[in-house]
Amino acid sequence: MKGQELNKTAKNAGHKTKMKLSVGDRIFNLVNAVIMIIICLVIVYPIYYVIIASITDPVIVNSGRPLFYPVKLYLNGYKTTLSYTPLWTAYGNTISYTVVGTLVSLFATIPAGYALSRKDLPGRRGLIFLFTFTMFFSGGIIPLYLTIRNLGIYNSIWAMVLPVAVSAYNLIVCRSFFEAGVPDELLEASKVDGCSDFTFFFKIAIPLSSTIIAVMCLFYATAMWNQFFNALMYLQDDNKMPLQVVLRNLVLMNQANQMGSSGDAMVTKQKLAEQLKYCIVVVSAAPLLVVYPFIQKYFAKGVTIGAVKG
Repeated sequence: MKGQELNKTAKNAGHKTKMKLSVGDRIFNLVNAVIMIIICLVIVYPIYYVIIASITDPVIVNSGRPLFYPVKLYLNGYKTTLSYTPLWTAYGNTISYTVVGTLVSLFATIPAGYALSRKDLPGRRGLIFLFTFTMFFSGGIIPLYLTIRNLGIYNSIWAMVLPVAVSAYNLIVCRSFFEAGVPDELLEASKVDGCSDFTFFFKIAIPLSSTIIAVMCLFYATAMWNQFFNALMYLQDDNKMPLQVVLRNLVLMNQANQMGSSGDAMVTKQKLAEQLKYCIVVVSAAPLLVVYPFIQKYFAKGVTIGAVKG
């Protein structure tokens, strides 16, 4: 009985101490909510528009009228895109580049980030300066191309993976995480128990770093999936091209076919060429759009990691 009375008293006290919002606070919250809704619409509507435009009659899309739902379904764009044989080969190539590239990047970035977080690392400041320097100045396209040629990895999967294996920005984020998330006191305590640096890294630091590993995995995978320029530079075999390049070739091919037609055939091909632009965006972004709702929390963590120095 006494316990129930105490609970009731605590609840009543909580209700009494709850502050009522003033009129100014309510107006402020309402304005914030309206602004956030507008921002969400500005961000979401272009994506929604591309999706509905990819299944709407191109004549209506090109008329300039705003679209809020599909009008006169026209699916020839998807039929052409999905029946394009090189598309599926390109999907396989892109998945291979993404998986291999992400693994290589993780194996390079995570240990390097941990090493740079150690204050007893010789030349630590100089190494951090060199990595930061590469964020603002690069060696240039031609020297990098010649390096790829001389290494003998031109026209191979490694030409897509190694040049982007480590991102200086991701490395700095990773270092900041280890500085804040793995305190020096933990390392000192482990050394008292006879733990070596390698044992501490693999058995203590890595298990504590699941968040940063997930963030790095997502950042690198997204970058690898969208690779376009490197493929144009370092790949020669059409069977090794990633998805972005193959979809771009499909658009150019249909535009060329449109130029060689006349009459009704030209109108049909012109409609197809216009719709292909939207279909290709959907096809290339579909895997990321499907996966993103499940992993968005890690992207949010990636923005805040390292924001406050530990």
